[in-house]
Amino acid sequence: MEVAEKTLNKIILEKAFATMATAKAMTELYEENFKVVSKYVHATSRGHEAIQIALAMQLLPQDYAFPYYRDDSMLLGIGMQPYDLMLQLMAKRDDPFSGGRTYYCHPSLRDADKPKIPHQSSATGMQAIPATGAAMGFWYKENIGIEDKNQEKPIVVCSLGDASVTEGEVAEAFQMAALKQLPILYLVQDNGWDISANAKETRAQNAFDYAKGFHGIEAISIDGANFTESYLAIQKVLETMRTERRPFLVHAKVPLLNHHTSGVRMEWYRDDLEEAQSRDPFPVLMKQLLDSGITKDEIQKINDTAVAKVLADYNKALLAEDPKPEDLFTHDFAPTPITEEVGERNPEREDKVVMVDCALFAVEELMKKHAECLLYGQDVGGRLGGVFREAATLAQKFGDERVFNTPIQEAFIVGSTVGMSAVGLKPIVEVQFADYIWPGLNQLFTEVSRSSYLTNGKWPVSMILRVPIGAYGSGGPYHSSSVESVLTNIRGIKIAYPSNGADLKGLLKAAYYDPNPVVILEHKGLYWSKVKGTDAARINEPSEDYILPFGQANTVQEIWPQDEQETISVITYGMGVHWALNASADMKAQVEIIDLRTLFPLDEESILKSVKKAKKCLIVTEEPTNNSFARSLAGLIQEKCFRHLDAPVMVIGSENMPAIPLNSVLEQTMVPSAEKVRAKMEELLCY
Repeated sequence: MEVAEKTLNKIILEKAFATMATAKAMTELYEENFKVVSKYVHATSRGHEAIQIALAMQLLPQDYAFPYYRDDSMLLGIGMQPYDLMLQLMAKRDDPFSGGRTYYCHPSLRDADKPKIPHQSSATGMQAIPATGAAMGFWYKENIGIEDKNQEKPIVVCSLGDASVTEGEVAEAFQMAALKQLPILYLVQDNGWDISANAKETRAQNAFDYAKGFHGIEAISIDGANFTESYLAIQKVLETMRTERRPFLVHAKVPLLNHHTSGVRMEWYRDDLEEAQSRDPFPVLMKQLLDSGITKDEIQKINDTAVAKVLADYNKALLAEDPKPEDLFTHDFAPTPITEEVGERNPEREDKVVMVDCALFAVEELMKKHAECLLYGQDVGGRLGGVFREAATLAQKFGDERVFNTPIQEAFIVGSTVGMSAVGLKPIVEVQFADYIWPGLNQLFTEVSRSSYLTNGKWPVSMILRVPIGAYGSGGPYHSSSVESVLTNIRGIKIAYPSNGADLKGLLKAAYYDPNPVVILEHKGLYWSKVKGTDAARINEPSEDYILPFGQANTVQEIWPQDEQETISVITYGMGVHWALNASADMKAQVEIIDLRTLFPLDEESILKSVKKAKKCLIVTEEPTNNSFARSLAGLIQEKCFRHLDAPVMVIGSENMPAIPLNSVLEQTMVPSAEKVRAKMEELLCY
């Protein structure tokens, strides 16, 4: 793409210079006050200013931006004040981005008059997936006709350092952008350095060359230290994107003129400082101002004004209030409107419905009612409808734009929901097996779960992640795993693990109307009740309006307090409910069974009430027990029910081996069963 024009008007140049002078003054002030401002780690845009400002000046309020940690000039360019950025620099209470919770230049913004900036976590490429998810959200809305009142269509910008493009997750983002022709601009700022490693050590090619492998992404390379060249190139790219709705990559070569971060100083390792200084964008822009007819005195006045503003804002920020201790405990979750069970759980029906169909019907009902609802993941599209038929017929009913397959990209499946949610959609996504969730955990942990908390409640992620889980008959080591202990260690997500179709349908509905991220673990062995002893998972399908709130356990087998015989409380979930029911079939008067239904939030009240009544407790899980959620739960019960217990809290789960073997004999030896649970119950009753 060639830039035809070579000049810009004075107004644009003056505005750009004022912003660049501000950014430069901030960097210099930070250096002068290094011991004060380096209490918390920061980086600056010094050397990168021209390309950042050139882009920022052309973004519209309906656009979405996903900057990286060196983009403070970009933030100034969209209208943020030095004071705003300094509040985050010093982790002050009124930091407009996070309330003092995260680093300098990790913005989040939802102002009506500025581009929208969802949660920003890191510069190592992770933002590429949420950003591409936002672009896919616009693609979806445009394809199905969700109204957009803006005269000019929105675009998404993802800003990256060149080194971060080596991340595998960036490739996943590029793949989807190219595949679906998404309206996203990847701005890659290439300063030739990672931290202390340079490009020759770490990159086979730069981002411009790398992008050539993704057919459908148009890439250009420019001098990002030249404001005029940058502005005109970006102008042409954005004009094209707003009309043609396709992805671009702009590779901007820039010098790094300050430290990598305040904690890694340039004089420790840099051998190219003189060469880098020769490409400083500041004098280049000054010359462009002079060439346009602006006098030296006018330029000096603009610069002096910027320096004075930066100093005044700095002194003001120093005096700003720090967060209070109680501020720690806000915005981990957005309030949910779902607080009560509603609808008919067990209407009269001719036939009971299997669990997988309850989920299917729930999603279908949601999609009929809400255009914002869509479903995507591996093999959920029209040809197969999910490997467990959990999405059967949905693509045929709602179209390939609403129900579609993704590549084998678990990180993208999970992380794209951040961007999807940010543009007003409610994605339901699926990872095909719990065994395959591991590549998605980076996005789930760093992006999805922390978004509400680190944006001070501005950007909760409203999504549902469905995960088929558990052993179901010779699935082997890669299709049988249980992963709830890993997931329950991620704060900021809600987790359901239903044991029957009614709960699955009700929790799916609750998850949809919850503004927070939800993971629903769905046991494959319960889907069709083909596993012996799981008939109880079949139910009369609840009514369409049935909703079951999170955090409410179910007493599936109740006992009364007894003195004449020993009793136990079984705390369990998922397949464990069925093992417990079958194991206690002839001793129902002695065994109370609590089905957790949700692992977070946890219904502690129901658990403790049952244990105190029975005075003995058995926790049943399918996971290996060492270092597990079940062991953690046992510790909680032991701590809060100690005076009421007549025996130690016991746990039964799978054997503590690395994987579930393929051979059926070995599998049966590995995982619990009704017989094994029965033996443990008898041991505990006799304790």
